[in-house]
Parts: sequence; structure tokens; C-alpha cells
Amino acid sequence: MVTSRWTAAPAQTASLRRRGAVLEHAILDAALEQLSTVGWNGLTMEGVAAGAQTGKAAVYRRWPSKEDLVADALQAGLPRFEEAPDLGGVREDLLELCRQAREAMFSRPGFALRAVIHECDPIQAERFHAVIFEGVVEPTVKLLREVITRGIERGEVRSDAANSYVFDAIPAMMMYRSKMRACEWSDLDLQEMIDQLVLPLLRPSGV
Repeated sequence: MVTSRWTAAPAQTASLRRRGAVLEHAILDAALEQLSTVGWNGLTMEGVAAGAQTGKAAVYRRWPSKEDLVADALQAGLPRFEEAPDLGGVREDLLELCRQAREAMFSRPGFALRAVIHECDPIQAERFHAVIFEGVVEPTVKLLREVITRGIERGEVRSDAANSYVFDAIPAMMMYRSKMRACEWSDLDLQEMIDQLVLPLLRPSGV
């Protein structure tokens, strides 16, 4: 399962009495909620304040801009992949990793991240490059590298397959079909992608 570094703060009936981390968690949680429902373009600092049941000034004191708030909300909420699956074979490992990625994509932080990726202009997107790269890209590549390297050691995977083009194939396909074709990635979809695209790409010649 995918675990998250984000834990929503408990509801507070006396919202004006909240201070420190409790209030910050509520604001970040409200920002993720806005991103996942109305998207980047629909998110406002006023809406976040209302969702967190606090005043707009409390939001601006901590985050002077929408970009700053969203960057921190994503960093706090993005799912974290702890370790690469090791189920005894490259096919099974890749399938489990894809299932974890699917859970992350369709979680609230996943919808929020996609709103940022698809709606921000290039200048705005630069603000989130580090968050996306360090929170999503690097961990995904690390786990794919582990799975494929183990496959090479077992003789299941060709020796030159541990390269950036191969590592990009699964995330790129999942993002493209999710966005452009509204694919929700059933287990059958994942199996077909692995069997028909990824495994032929990885197999040693002559196998």
C-alpha cells in the first residue's frame, strides 16, 4: 500500500482558537481539497481560508502567495513510495508498483498534483519543479531502477534496460492515458500494459 506523510488535522469546533501546527495542517488540508476539486485555476486564498474555517489573514501570514501555499500543501500531502516490491519476478514487481502508482494518482493529493501539472503556465510550473521532481519523479525512478536491476540480475531483463527511457515508459503511459483517454487503470489495464509494452521492451534478445 502507498503510505502518506500527510495526516489531516482533526476538526476543531472552536476554529479561531487553533494555533501553530494544528492550524497549518488545516490550511494545507483545505488547499489540497480545493486543488483536487476546483483545480489550480479555481483555487483562491479566500476559498482555502473558508475551507480551513479560519481568516484569510491567517493564510497570508504563513504563505504570502498561492504558489507558496500550494508548494507546501503538495510537499506535505504527496504519497510516499517506501520500497520496491520484491515478489520474485519482474512482472509481478512491476504490476505491484503500478498498482501503488494508481492509488497515488487517484488519491486526493494525486488529483491535486495533476491539477497543478496541467493547469499552470510554464512560469508558475517552475515554482513546483523541485516538489514534483523530489516528491514524485526521483522516488518513482528509484523504485523502477531497483525492480529492473533485480530483473537483470535474475536474467529476466536485458543488461542495458536500466536507462531513463525505460524508466519513463510506465509513468508516461499512465499519465497520458489517464489524462487524454480518461483511463482509470483497472487491474486488467495494468496487466496488458506490462505484458504488451513493458516486458517486450525489457526482455533479452532471443527470449
